[in-house]
Amino acid sequence: MGLFGKKKAGGDIAPSVKETVTLEDGRSFEVVEVVDCLGDSCPRPQLLTKKALANAAPGDVIEVRIDNPTSLETVVSMIPDLGGGHLGTIKMNRGWHVVVKKL
Repeated sequence: MGLFGKKKAGGDIAPSVKETVTLEDGRSFEVVEVVDCLGDSCPRPQLLTKKALANAAPGDVIEVRIDNPTSLETVVSMIPDLGGGHLGTIKMNRGWHVVVKKL
């Protein structure tokens, strides 16, 4: 058991996923990394998002999966400070998918 609860099998960041995400306005992006923060609370989603953006190349699109409303607000507000741009947030059955582009 880790500091923030049970560690997820296979890690929290899935590099080279090559998924496509379509925002509500119809724009589609190829996602190069998924950060799975489902079931996590502050500060874990913020730390994993920061790590993913730090490792991303300019132009890379990252999808952050969150189901904690407080973490969602915090992650979205900190994206510009981390050198990223918030492309959009998609409401899902079990939370939100925040789509971020490294600038």
